[in-house]
Amino acid sequence: MPTNEQILKAAGITTDDITYGLLNPEQARTFIKQTFEATPLSPLVRHEMRRAKTGEIDKIGIASRILRKKTENIDAQADGSAPVLDEETGQITGYRAKPNYSQITYATTAVRLPWEITEETLRENIEGEGLEATITNLMTTQLGIDLEDIYLNGDTDTDSTDDDYYFLYINDGWLKQVENDGHVYDASALTDMNLDMFYGALQAMPNKYNNGKLRWLMSPHRAQQWELFLLNQGLNSGAHFPDSLYKSPASIPTIQVPRMPDDKILLTDPQNLIVVNTYDMKIRKTTEGKEAIMADKRFYVVHLDFDAIIEETDATAIITGIA
Repeated sequence: MPTNEQILKAAGITTDDITYGLLNPEQARTFIKQTFEATPLSPLVRHEMRRAKTGEIDKIGIASRILRKKTENIDAQADGSAPVLDEETGQITGYRAKPNYSQITYATTAVRLPWEITEETLRENIEGEGLEATITNLMTTQLGIDLEDIYLNGDTDTDSTDDDYYFLYINDGWLKQVENDGHVYDASALTDMNLDMFYGALQAMPNKYNNGKLRWLMSPHRAQQWELFLLNQGLNSGAHFPDSLYKSPASIPTIQVPRMPDDKILLTDPQNLIVVNTYDMKIRKTTEGKEAIMADKRFYVVHLDFDAIIEETDATAIITGIA
């Protein structure tokens, strides 16, 4: 995992480089990539960089059972009969398998991370001018953590009395999208974790997506609770469970994601989760202007926009209500 300093340097950015200008496209792409690498899930999901703040991402699919029996010496139709005129091409052709084209819409939301440092703090701190780089690096790392958090837990319907309302209401995250449009297995009737809930979630998802790419996304605490459940079961019954069961319930590997809520487990291929960013990214610093002079401060801000979307909600399942 890269250090805080490496995250900035890899994007070609130092505190001296932070100005009023936009990052160029390559810097923006690298900065986003390096920021994501500071978190466990973000490097595994799909990332799309776009110039437009709203738009569509093309999706191409292929149907199943598209083979047909060959008829000798004839470009036959699907039922083996003679070819007919194709109105689209104006040619006489037989059966053709065709890809399915569709689009996923996105609409990015603009966000910012501002902070300030007083000149007195820089003068009196033991790190001196080095404190500026330390704080900037810490802010950059926290940016990556917060982004992963909002990708998962964002909810525009968050109650305004919630302590984290101004964070959570920014955008709808993957968990809300799956609960609305994916497959939901309600485990609230269970008094403890067990294998039934994992197999129940798998059963709810169409079999075609169970292709070896699925992963269980759960919080570290939930992963430890699963381990504890198995240990207790073994101690109480004298049974011995294979090591793989601890890390791969139902033969599907787990990924521990600190920002996942403890009462939910998400099942999907991480590449089915998409983050869309635009190139309109700014990292700014100023030590000038009336406010900076009068307050004797340095001001910093990161501007960016994002949307968290899912390519195929039918390829997702979520376990909710876990005790």
